[in-house]
Amino acid sequence: MSSKTTSDIEELFTFEDGVYQTAPDAASRLSRLLPTGNFYRQFFWDVCRASSVARRGKYDNSEWSRTSLGVLRALESVGVRTRISGVEHIRSLESPCVFVGNHMSMLETMVLPAIIQPIRDVTFVVKQSLMDYPIFRHVVRARNPIAVTRQNPREDFKTVMQSGLERLKTGCSIVVFPQTTRSLTFAPEQFNTIGLKLATKAQVPMVPIALKTDAWGNGNWLKDIGRIDPTQWVHFEFGRPLKIEGRGTVQQKAATDFIQEKLSEWSNHPD
Repeated sequence: MSSKTTSDIEELFTFEDGVYQTAPDAASRLSRLLPTGNFYRQFFWDVCRASSVARRGKYDNSEWSRTSLGVLRALESVGVRTRISGVEHIRSLESPCVFVGNHMSMLETMVLPAIIQPIRDVTFVVKQSLMDYPIFRHVVRARNPIAVTRQNPREDFKTVMQSGLERLKTGCSIVVFPQTTRSLTFAPEQFNTIGLKLATKAQVPMVPIALKTDAWGNGNWLKDIGRIDPTQWVHFEFGRPLKIEGRGTVQQKAATDFIQEKLSEWSNHPD
């Protein structure tokens, strides 16, 4: 079980009818003038502070949630609007789970902990290079993620299966992005089954997450540092937990259908 209580999430977000939405007055007119510069100024300050805490061995669940929430608040302060829904599906879980979501940008990696961790302990499958980033590495390593190289698919698969099972047995849920790389579009055939296979092996539910996070662009020189676009809404929506049956073909399709339908809905109704 999580070390947090389910009510803790309400200390971070105010949900109305199960939905969190950025307050209309969250951004100042001055911050909107230079959204990218103003965001990264706040972002790097928060990351440096978190790195200092992590180096002292004190970067716990609360600190992680605090850093993650700080990233969201920094985005909102420059005009990025966010909607979060489906959190009740995380609350309803009676066991850890495997979260599977599409992958658009750095934003979801940074903000998801603020949503999930106050309800249920969680970690991520991440690329090994994140473990070696200047400043970032202390924070990333403190969260005990599952690191993959993306150079040897067979070895990466073994790592996720073995390390993922160990963490799930301790009650820690896993976030997996089954696409091979970040993409602004979603192709179900490129959404691999590694999350499904981990959930099947551990006998835990799989929870789909539909994500629209292109407000944080990918950079030309450094992929994680791109333009911030306040005209784009950010969406996080969690689907119902899927109990894996048989080979999980039905559940895999249910997860990809959920993500595809939500992305289509948000594309057709951006506001």
